[in-house]
Amino acid sequence: MTLKKKTAAKSNKRAEKPNSAAKKTPKVKDAKKPRIKVLIADDHSVVREGLVSLITRKADMIVIAEAGNGREAADLWKQHRPDVTLLDLRMPELDGVGAIKEIRASDENARIIVLTTFDGDEDIYRAIQAGAKGYLLKDVPREALMDCIRRVHAGETCVPVHLAAKLAERVSGETLSAREIDGTQTDGSRKEQQRDRLRPFYQ
Repeated sequence: MTLKKKTAAKSNKRAEKPNSAAKKTPKVKDAKKPRIKVLIADDHSVVREGLVSLITRKADMIVIAEAGNGREAADLWKQHRPDVTLLDLRMPELDGVGAIKEIRASDENARIIVLTTFDGDEDIYRAIQAGAKGYLLKDVPREALMDCIRRVHAGETCVPVHLAAKLAERVSGETLSAREIDGTQTDGSRKEQQRDRLRPFYQ
């Protein structure tokens, strides 16, 4: 090989090195979004098992704990700090409203969805007053439940139109007593404050 050919070969090798190095650069993988951590509280094991099966099929959700009564729900919430809690309204030891109040005493930003069979205006009102961010009936379509979990996790409220109408009627026609609102005052200004708190659910 002549001197010119050797020089040309060396030059070609030097030119190829940067390309080789570029090929070896590792690809940066996209960071996955953390899954929504869900606590399920219901005194019926069949209901809990069904919800666990449904939620675990979703790539963006995970069930981190299950509770069989309201007392256990409040304790497990404090232990696991879930992103969203699905809570039955009628449970032994501590009912749903009592559990909501205890959980929100630890963190007023706790995101709780009531999932129940009771659709009375007083049930809805008490749950929302206690701090629930969503209220659904157990016959809700699967995807509507999943959507509600995502919405509440994002900071929104979630009450179906027909239930929100009952809530609006309950609030607009109320004559609040001290017993109904746990000892709060019943003067005009206090009533207006209560309506302001509930307005996002029925607008």
